[in-house]
Amino acid sequence: MKLEAVLGDITTQDVDAVVNAANSSLLGGGGVDGAIHAAAGPELLAACRELRRTALPDGLPVGEAVATPGFRLPARWVIHTVGPNRHRGQTDPALLSSCFTRSLDVADGLGASSVAFPAVSGGVYGWAMDEVARIAVEAVRGGVTGIERVRFVLFSPDSLDAFRTELDRA
Repeated sequence: MKLEAVLGDITTQDVDAVVNAANSSLLGGGGVDGAIHAAAGPELLAACRELRRTALPDGLPVGEAVATPGFRLPARWVIHTVGPNRHRGQTDPALLSSCFTRSLDVADGLGASSVAFPAVSGGVYGWAMDEVARIAVEAVRGGVTGIERVRFVLFSPDSLDAFRTELDRA
């Protein structure tokens, strides 16, 4: 599996699936979640509402993942995952790791060969970027899937540096 880190906009990535750092309601929010919902169009919100009405009436649990179509995005699918919020006492690294491994499992089940991840739980959820990078890279490297390429799409040069440092470790 090829792993890479780039500075950019996750909504413009030419990959099979983009991962959304969603909240448990799946009904949109700020940051990456808001950007993905805006770029995918209103159909994404409708698909998320249907998931809530049927399969996930209580919302998506932290560390889990679920897919919807990508609608107006270049990516065919959006894989929604809910990262742990350090400000709410969700400090278990295994929950954060699960966001990445479960997202890869879902992508693999869809037949995706390329996936773009944001820095799940970095930023407003309070996790230090170097910790997010370490956990994300370790989780993705340990995942056993048919995914050929994983791209970490970062929003700042500091975030990019943190991920590149982890990718450079053997």
